[in-house]
Amino acid sequence: MNAERPLPITFPLYGTRLIEASAGTGKTFTLAALYLRLVLGHGDEGDNNNAFHRPLLPPEILVVTFTEAATEELRERIRDRLAEAARLFADPDAQARDPVLAELLKDYGEPEQRARCAQRLEAAAQWMDEAAVYTIHGFCNRMLKQHAFDSGSLFSLELQEDASDEQQQAARDYWRTVIADFPVSAANALQSDNLGNPDALLAACRPLLGLREADPDVLPQSVRHWLTLTGPQADTEQRAQQQLATELPDFLEWVRAACDNKWLNGNSYRTNSLPGMLQTLQRYAHGERLNDKGYETLAKFSHDGMKLTKAGQAHRPDFAFCQALDAVMEGRANTRLPRTDLLAHAAAWIHQRVDKVRRQTATIGFDDMLSRLHDALHGDNGERLAEVIRTQFPVALIDEFQDTDPTQYGIFSALYGGREADSADKRTGWFMIGDPKQAIYAFRGADVFTYLKARRATEGNHYTLDKNFRSAEAMVEAVNHLFTYSQEAFGDVFMMDNAIPFETVKAQGRKEELLVDGAPKAGVTLWVDDRDKPVSAGPYREDQAARCASEIAHLLNGAEQGVTGFRDDDGFTPLHPNNIAILVRDRIEAKAVRDALMARQVRSVYLSDQDSVFAQPEAFDLLLILHACAAPESDSRVRSALACSVLDLAYAELDALNQDEVRWEKTVEQFHGYRHQWRTQGVLPMLRGLLMEFQVPARLSQSLDGERALTNLLHLAELLQQAATRLDGEQSLIRYLEDAVESAVEEQRSGSKESILRLESDDDRVKVITIHKSKGLEYPLVYLPFICGFRPADKNKPPLRYHENDHLNVSLEPDDSVEHKADHERLAEDMRLLYVALTRARHACTLGLAPYIKGRGKQNQLERSAVGRLLFGGGVANDGLMAALAPLACDAITVMAPPDSDLEVYRPTEQAMTLSDELRLPARQREPWWIASYSALKQVQETLAPADPRGDQLAEQHNEDSGPADVDQPPRPDSIHAFPRGAAPGTLLHDLLEQAADQRFAQTLAEPADFDLNLEEKLRARGWQDHSDVIRDWWKQTLRAELPLAEGRISLATLNTYVAELEFVFPAHRVKVAEMDALIRRHTYPDHPHHPRPRLEADTLNGMLKGFIDLVFEHDGKYYVLDYKSNWLGADDQAYTRDAMTDAVLEKRYEVQYVLYLLALHRLLRSRLGDGYDPEQHLGGAVYVFLRGLRGPAAGTVFDRPDTALIEALDAQFGGAHAN
Repeated sequence: MNAERPLPITFPLYGTRLIEASAGTGKTFTLAALYLRLVLGHGDEGDNNNAFHRPLLPPEILVVTFTEAATEELRERIRDRLAEAARLFADPDAQARDPVLAELLKDYGEPEQRARCAQRLEAAAQWMDEAAVYTIHGFCNRMLKQHAFDSGSLFSLELQEDASDEQQQAARDYWRTVIADFPVSAANALQSDNLGNPDALLAACRPLLGLREADPDVLPQSVRHWLTLTGPQADTEQRAQQQLATELPDFLEWVRAACDNKWLNGNSYRTNSLPGMLQTLQRYAHGERLNDKGYETLAKFSHDGMKLTKAGQAHRPDFAFCQALDAVMEGRANTRLPRTDLLAHAAAWIHQRVDKVRRQTATIGFDDMLSRLHDALHGDNGERLAEVIRTQFPVALIDEFQDTDPTQYGIFSALYGGREADSADKRTGWFMIGDPKQAIYAFRGADVFTYLKARRATEGNHYTLDKNFRSAEAMVEAVNHLFTYSQEAFGDVFMMDNAIPFETVKAQGRKEELLVDGAPKAGVTLWVDDRDKPVSAGPYREDQAARCASEIAHLLNGAEQGVTGFRDDDGFTPLHPNNIAILVRDRIEAKAVRDALMARQVRSVYLSDQDSVFAQPEAFDLLLILHACAAPESDSRVRSALACSVLDLAYAELDALNQDEVRWEKTVEQFHGYRHQWRTQGVLPMLRGLLMEFQVPARLSQSLDGERALTNLLHLAELLQQAATRLDGEQSLIRYLEDAVESAVEEQRSGSKESILRLESDDDRVKVITIHKSKGLEYPLVYLPFICGFRPADKNKPPLRYHENDHLNVSLEPDDSVEHKADHERLAEDMRLLYVALTRARHACTLGLAPYIKGRGKQNQLERSAVGRLLFGGGVANDGLMAALAPLACDAITVMAPPDSDLEVYRPTEQAMTLSDELRLPARQREPWWIASYSALKQVQETLAPADPRGDQLAEQHNEDSGPADVDQPPRPDSIHAFPRGAAPGTLLHDLLEQAADQRFAQTLAEPADFDLNLEEKLRARGWQDHSDVIRDWWKQTLRAELPLAEGRISLATLNTYVAELEFVFPAHRVKVAEMDALIRRHTYPDHPHHPRPRLEADTLNGMLKGFIDLVFEHDGKYYVLDYKSNWLGADDQAYTRDAMTDAVLEKRYEVQYVLYLLALHRLLRSRLGDGYDPEQHLGGAVYVFLRGLRGPAAGTVFDRPDTALIEALDAQFGGAHAN
């Protein structure tokens, strides 16, 4: 009976076990079922006890997969599974269609059992937010933090994704520490080998980083030996250069004679090449270093390397330098740089240095998460750490295990592998789920050899899922037939020494059937293009793209006619574009087929996680637009922007702008407006406005690929807006975009998640997707038009990777043998990639076959491609494809000549759209509301809401250069009056006093050295270092100055209780500015009735009033506000009389400012002191200090204590009853 039960029910929930799940066989379904059983504690019934020793809860079951998206999907699938099971168990009469749930209900038949199960399942479903479902990196990071003591890690680590800066610095450290000790001769040799600087060294050794192939603390023996030989070799070369320099004129004469008499071999010394070869000799004679190609040229002029004709043998030159060059060539052969050993050492040293720096700075990268946990588990405290983690997670389920690598396997082996030998041990469980036939991520570090190692380690505990639930029977039968045929005909179908055999799977089948032109379609269709000559990549790509697009257009038109679609018991469903996927290898193939689809009016979307939005044409156009908006006075930049494809002005319109000066000036003025909007509102509103004014969205929406362009533009605008928050000014933002575009074009891939191309739309469009990205997905119809293509390993393009004895080797200097091994592994992975591609289809998959060749030749190279290896084994004649495939033809597989391509256009039926009635919302009067400040009261049309304490200050200093004093009188250069005037100098003086307050005035005055040093730096940065002595004396005088109050005097240095830059915000509900102005005029400075006091413009404050008070202090029980003023009133101290300063206060309306400050202080004191607060007793007044007049007759101070009646009247005007 157990044999008939599904595997998820009979699977033992303990020990170390491996489940192999072919494509579409329900891997995630099985994982969720095992999770459910672990929660229930299922399996302890009868003789076959397959249960874990106790029920578990979500935080105790570790589930690991390899991507963030997969973790979210798994979490939701498990949650849904638990919730569904809970509902079934709560219903005594429930019947489950799901075979796993049906078996569980059968095993828990008693009502009491079901009720307990329902309760436990419901609790587990609600607990899934805390479930231990992680990526491998997330798991390692959590373990390092949670078990910091046992792992030797820090509790808090900052994630540093990009290690390039640390690696670059480490490479420079390596250069200073190691390379700098090399003799000059070795340095010259490195230069000749393109390793002449740290950046070049890092670029060369980057493929070896993290492999730990060398001891970083010991220079390799081969390198040390090489260093001993470079000196003698350099001496040999120097002698050869000297002899060549001496004999070169005579030798050139001999060469001329040799050319005239044809003594030199014409193939080795071609007439057009000889001048360059002689120039190389001259460069060498002058002491220049040569590269390998240069030395090859030298060898042709050595005694042994010179090639002469028969006539020239009698005239062989007898120059000493020719013999010397023989010695040079022999020495080079014996003293060749051990490049790989040196780079392996450099890589290990740099890796060690980066790790050390990251540990010192408490940072960590993604790779560090794995390596640090791995090292901790294999260290002295490893067993204790493993026991702690096993206690936390007694069971681990590892999904997509075929994508593991040696480090990851080492982690889980250390945690759970010690119990492999005892499969009856029920204390832990480690279940690996994967499919080696789908191991396709070697470029990300995944290692199928590690999976095979795990398979050998779990021998006897293997389980297989052998029923396909994804695809129709014809599709499953076709894939079974293809791989079985290849296995039997050519052997070892996956080219792994039969370690990955192909096992057929059964088909669950699908309810619906695919019909094409009214007839059922085979699972796999092979378009076979026999030719007399092989076809190269370009023509193959062009032909197949056209055929594929024509076929898709034909199918979609058939769907419109009701003859192509899906038939089931409920009727017929026409085929839609989004039912079709075209799988490609790269963006070149994607562009070819998308262009062909577009020519036939078929919309498509390309799904890629590699392309950067900065590498798209819209980024280049946006650069032109930003240049024009930043500098509209430049006619050339505006013209370039108008001519770009984004704005797409017609040629006639561009010509009209050139001819019509009035229209041109209007256009330039338009770009001036964009610059103003950029500066005032930001780059995103500016760009959106520009696009709308030029009707870009409306125009792009009319074209097939318009959505792609518009999505890119809006994406770029968002990225620019984000960057603008970190940058200052238009030019810095333009430079940011230029750098991003240049980097994206060079790297040909996205540099960050934010810049990955966004999906413009997947609304009923044909999907064009890379095979790698399609893994885990499924589509009703799949096309593989370019499946014959391949990318062979090339020894001229290192590094090459291959395995020996399960160990990964990275060769930087590959030979033919290494190339063969690497290409064998490449083809093996391509076979797995082909399996993934074929198994994405639910109903049908079509492949485009032709006698493909990469490069030139007379015979195709299909045996080097995966599909060629699958179908033809060792090769096939150019015109013999159809004959060779004849044995494959069956009901599930159609072998046919490719259909002719045509330009049939897809004509979808227009969908009638009925718009609902216009929705009219009731009119609503919006009341203006804003955050204002004192500066907003002066010019209400420039409403300011400064987020910076300097907002009010900058506003008050706007016109301070003018003053009542005689401007013709020059100030003494050694006085504060000679210090520059304006907002920037005033801000500096304010900042110095704010810094002194933060450090405590008395403390700063007692220990001035650090403060003076900081002052010097600030002055030097602004070019005001000539005033250092003056400012140094000034700030000390400011802290010591006796400032008059109503009674007595105070100095800043003697204050004990104060707060600098006190921020206040209080509500202002419909406060009429004119009434407030009149109130302040009546109560302040009545003895100055004839002095012109500018009126505040009539307005209403409605919202919040905000400000920053320079200093609030307490003295003798009273509280004061103090504000610094840097206004320039005259050329000497005598200009700062009490009347002059009072006049300045009234002219600038500072009395409005300090009355509002006192109102804010009044409210603060009333809130803090409660019923004990008395304004007459506690509110001291306002102290306004003119910083340039401290030596003046009034000590630079204006003091005022307005009537309490004024403060209380303002409090009522601002709604004081509700403002406490």
